Amino acid sequence: MPEIVFAIIGAIVGIAIGFGVARFLTSGSQKRKEEEAELVLADAKRQAETIRREAEVEAKDEALKLKAEIENERKERQREVREAEHRVQQREESLDRRTNSLDQREHQISSLQGQVEKRQRDVTKAEQEVNRKLESIAGMTPDQAKAELLNNLKDEVAHESATIIRDSEARTRAEADKTARSILSQAMQRIASEHTIENTVSTIQIPSDDLKGRIIGREGRNIRSFEQITGTNLIIDDTPECVTISCFDPVRREIGRVTMENLISDGRIHPARIEEMFHKAEKLVNQRVQEAGEQATFDTGIHDLHPELVHTLGRLRYRTSYGQNVLNHSLEVAYLTGVMASELGLDPVTAKRAGLLHDIGKAIDREVEGNHAVIGADLARRFGESEAIVHAIEAHHNDIEPNSVLDVLVQAADAVSAARPGARKETLDAYIKRLEKLEEIAMSYEGVERTFAIQAGREVRVMVEPEKVDEDRTVVLAHDIASRIENELQYPGQVKVIVIRESRAIGIAK
Repeated sequence: MPEIVFAIIGAIVGIAIGFGVARFLTSGSQKRKEEEAELVLADAKRQAETIRREAEVEAKDEALKLKAEIENERKERQREVREAEHRVQQREESLDRRTNSLDQREHQISSLQGQVEKRQRDVTKAEQEVNRKLESIAGMTPDQAKAELLNNLKDEVAHESATIIRDSEARTRAEADKTARSILSQAMQRIASEHTIENTVSTIQIPSDDLKGRIIGREGRNIRSFEQITGTNLIIDDTPECVTISCFDPVRREIGRVTMENLISDGRIHPARIEEMFHKAEKLVNQRVQEAGEQATFDTGIHDLHPELVHTLGRLRYRTSYGQNVLNHSLEVAYLTGVMASELGLDPVTAKRAGLLHDIGKAIDREVEGNHAVIGADLARRFGESEAIVHAIEAHHNDIEPNSVLDVLVQAADAVSAARPGARKETLDAYIKRLEKLEEIAMSYEGVERTFAIQAGREVRVMVEPEKVDEDRTVVLAHDIASRIENELQYPGQVKVIVIRESRAIGIAK
């Protein structure tokens, strides 16, 4: 094929050269033109022959290369086929060996089955023989023997089952108590927050006592306007450089405090200015309430709470119970219930939600008649909370009977948050009297040398005289003191009684 192509090319080249020569001959002498044409034609033929030969050589080289590649590919295919045949042969040999092994095992199993059947027949015969001998010795039929055996087994099983049940109950109680203590301790260790102690009054510092007259106003008009507008009581007495605002409603008291601080800062105190500052303070405090509620929901990871519940929750920022800030207490209860729910394999989000909302009724319990747990449950139900959350809120002070694990978790977390040391305050007099009573009870027993009430009255250490109180008596004494404290005193949490007995030998070197 390449030879034909190159031949055609050579012919075309020759024709072209011929046309050139003919044109050349027409412009000169005929003879010279013919000679030159013959020379050109001969040269063209030589060139065409050379091109044809080169094309033939290249075509042969290309054919040889293709032939070599085809041969190499054929050899590679043959090698792969031989390898595949070898692998197939090896698999066939392996299958043959497995087949032989299975045949041998099947033969062994068949022989073993025969032996087993023979032994079963021998055992059956032996059992029949033993039964005949037992019947002749005992003088009882098989049915009678079975009945006697069952009666004996019933008595033994009943006794053993009762023992097992008692042991299981004891182990279960111990394990449950241990697990509950572990969960509570872990939750308390992980959730540790401080509480701000607030009162029902707010004290405001003033630059000087001269400002008290301006606050009172002519014939007391400023103080009357302030009390009417804010709904609080403004107390101005002889206490230097301060005035006091009193109100049972913490939000209203906070608005009055902010209003008075703004008036003192501004310096212009008259009824119109008081009303203007009151509206600004009211707006500011409501904004703080909203921010407090939103921050509480953000901290606990609850983002689908109704806006009214969020605002009501924020009002707890200015509500206290025994000196414990109710919003901080609610956050702590939410964290505790979430941790305990996680330990028990329950949903921590639902538990946190119930813990956060459990005291929400305290935000409006001065406006609505009833117990704060019932008020909070009604409020939560009105704004679309689930029945489980509502029931946990209403049951956290046993106003209704708890009926779920969530109810119990909220109760436990509420008790832990309220009763832990430092959470709630007592009056100083009551605190001192309780410590004195603790030491007095411990000192009333014979053999007690000294007593110390420590850890804010949560631990009593009793030193006894070793000559009068032996080792066994110390255990009884600790139990008696603890029982009497439990019966005669009221206290948050628990009181630990430690009885210490020690012997001392004194030597003097001279």
